[in-house]
Amino acid sequence: MRALLTAAQAAAALVVAVRLARGRNRLPPLRRPPADHTASSGDDTSDRPGTRPADGRAAPGGISVIVPARDEEARIGPCLRAVLADPLVGEVIVVDDESEDGTARLAADLGARVVAGRPLPDGWVGKQWALHQGLAAATGDVVVTLDADARPEPGLFAALTAALDGCDLLTVGPRFVCDRAAEQALHAAFLATLVYRYGPIGTRTPPPPYRVIANGQCMAFRRRAMLASGGLVRTRGHLTDDVALARTLAGDGWEVRFLDARALLEVDMHESVAEVWREWGRSLPLADVTGPPRMAGDLAVVWLAAGLPVLRLLAGRPTRLDLALLAVRLLLVGALWRGYSRPGPGLLLSPLLDPLAALRLTLGALRPARTWRGRSYPPAAR
Repeated sequence: MRALLTAAQAAAALVVAVRLARGRNRLPPLRRPPADHTASSGDDTSDRPGTRPADGRAAPGGISVIVPARDEEARIGPCLRAVLADPLVGEVIVVDDESEDGTARLAADLGARVVAGRPLPDGWVGKQWALHQGLAAATGDVVVTLDADARPEPGLFAALTAALDGCDLLTVGPRFVCDRAAEQALHAAFLATLVYRYGPIGTRTPPPPYRVIANGQCMAFRRRAMLASGGLVRTRGHLTDDVALARTLAGDGWEVRFLDARALLEVDMHESVAEVWREWGRSLPLADVTGPPRMAGDLAVVWLAAGLPVLRLLAGRPTRLDLALLAVRLLLVGALWRGYSRPGPGLLLSPLLDPLAALRLTLGALRPARTWRGRSYPPAAR
């Protein structure tokens, strides 16, 4: 039995090594293009593509930003202020998804165009329905979707537009805000499971469609192409909406990219370690877009290559392979360091929480969550 476990762990270690090795051939991270000049207070921008005309519609060639929002009054302000300040953005559309707080009022007061979300139809998940309505209202050539907890930096939209010249659907990895050590530790342990399962983001060689991942916190695409694809309609029942959309479109032949945008985008996802466990743990297994055999393989890799070495170390019985895997995990801490606004002790201690991350993945795979923001959904067809 011990020999069988050792062989399985060695196989998992090889899988992780191959996936991590893909990071040697990555596309460069998003940077603010040199030609991106924001308007000074005295500039006349009335004829520039992307400037907001008086009727609130995007100028020809402009960027439409869609922010789906449900009870986001406490978080949406910084996002909208940053987006509205960017001269390349032609219109900012907030789809108020039947909020019970002051989300719509705040968005309108800040200058966004508010679309009152219609009641959720059967078979739709709330975010996809909100994005579908926002896309129908958008008029720009390029559409960027942002979550309400996103904090764009100057130059983000210019960089997204430039990168979109080389692909059809673009999603990006942000810089994370985790204020407390325990929150940062659990968040980084969860993030490490994604790297172990799918490898680093931004690799030049695209994975097969069934292994594509994406980040719905920030997506960019061409409006007409998305409308023609019907992608939002086709993935309407998926709680893991971003990955479902990316895999569906990659299967259609779209060039889908996931790039590093840590220098241009910050996201404050959760307020506590309990929220990280509950909310991110809900979508982390990708249970509604991953079949049972691949899910079982991913869980085995995470348990054998990340969870087991820590458990043996804590028991005082690590093998040489365990120590080698722990060394790799510490190297990954270094790679993730710049992905956090204020990296600290929590990030350094995150490998010790790898067994908890593996447990959360397992629980999410066995009992996939189908509730979000006060709504319950039936299982989605894969």
